[in-house]
Amino acid sequence: MSELQIVDGDHVRGNPGADITIIEYGDFQCPYCARAYPTLAELQRRYGERIALVFRHLPLGMHPFAQGAAEAAEAAGSQGKFWEMHDKLFDYQAQMSPGQLPLAAQELGLDRARFDEELATRKHREKIKAQAEDGKAAGASGTPSFFINGERYHGDSDRESLTAAVEKYL
Repeated sequence: MSELQIVDGDHVRGNPGADITIIEYGDFQCPYCARAYPTLAELQRRYGERIALVFRHLPLGMHPFAQGAAEAAEAAGSQGKFWEMHDKLFDYQAQMSPGQLPLAAQELGLDRARFDEELATRKHREKIKAQAEDGKAAGASGTPSFFINGERYHGDSDRESLTAAVEKYL
């Protein structure tokens, strides 16, 4: 897989042919990812179709809930609701736990039997593992790790730094 561009199987929010593609390797339990999430949403609102956001999984071992959350997001994605689950996991990060994933699925109107089956069989585990390995190979050593138009972004994930980095490409 090419880590630095949109590929089949990616979850893309926005126009895949946008001027700017931001690929995030993230972890749903990472507080820094949760802090970057509203900034990315704001940038996309501000620049619309000029920005495409891609989320790839890099669940960290120090976060015991991260793998399960990634699998839940992928299970929701198989029903066309990846970004809705993504948003819910970050919006309610402090309150979210493995036991609440079925409730989140229900709130999103997912087919619960299918969702539960995909979690029970760990259907998406290999995809998540492959994304994490690809991210590490590309230099994503922690979360969030961003690539903007194929270049590794080494700045802070705060609002001002990310906004300045994106505006550099416009």
